[in-house]
Order: sequence, then C-alpha cells, then structure tokens
Amino acid sequence: MSIATIEVQPRVKNIEFIHQTLSVTMEDGRSVMMPLNWYPRLLHASDAERGNWRIFEDTDDRDIIFWEELDELIPVVALLTGTPSRESESSLNAWLATRGQSSAQV
Repeated sequence: MSIATIEVQPRVKNIEFIHQTLSVTMEDGRSVMMPLNWYPRLLHASDAERGNWRIFEDTDDRDIIFWEELDELIPVVALLTGTPSRESESSLNAWLATRGQSSAQV
C-alpha cells in the first residue's frame, strides 16, 4: 500500500503581536498564536524591533521568520508543531546584558 503525500510548505503572510502573543497568519488562511514568553528575545524587544522582520527560506524551501536586530529566527514548522525557543538561559542573559537589561526587568 502506498501513501500519497503532498509537500506543501506553509508560507507566512503576516505577523502581529497581540497582548503578549505572537500571531502568524499563513497564506493558506491558517493562523497560529504563541505566547510571547516562548520567545524571550521577542518578549524583551521594543515594538519597533518586533515589527522589523523578514522571511527567508531554508535549504528545504521552508519559511523562517527572522528578526535581524534581535538575532532571532523562528522556523514556521516550529510554530506549527508548538516548539518554543530552545535558547539557553545563559545565552539569553548574555544577549540581555548587551542591551543593558536583565531577565528580572521583565
């Protein structure tokens, strides 16, 4: 028995930040919402920094959302599978230190 598979990569249409939530709308009409605390760099970012994102594709033609100023990237597949950031606490704290923040400030 063979199983038919369709390789359709979800494409990002829009990104919004609503009440401590990251909301991503796909071109096919789906929307995914994640708590902002799953992505600490976005949680600690200004509205202007959050709004400065772009999309690029990985080597498998999958969309990745990238915030260059924040050095944050989120693969769309991670959103669809409910996978939060895997950044270590020490890495986050080092990044926060470069911004003059600490994790206790938020």
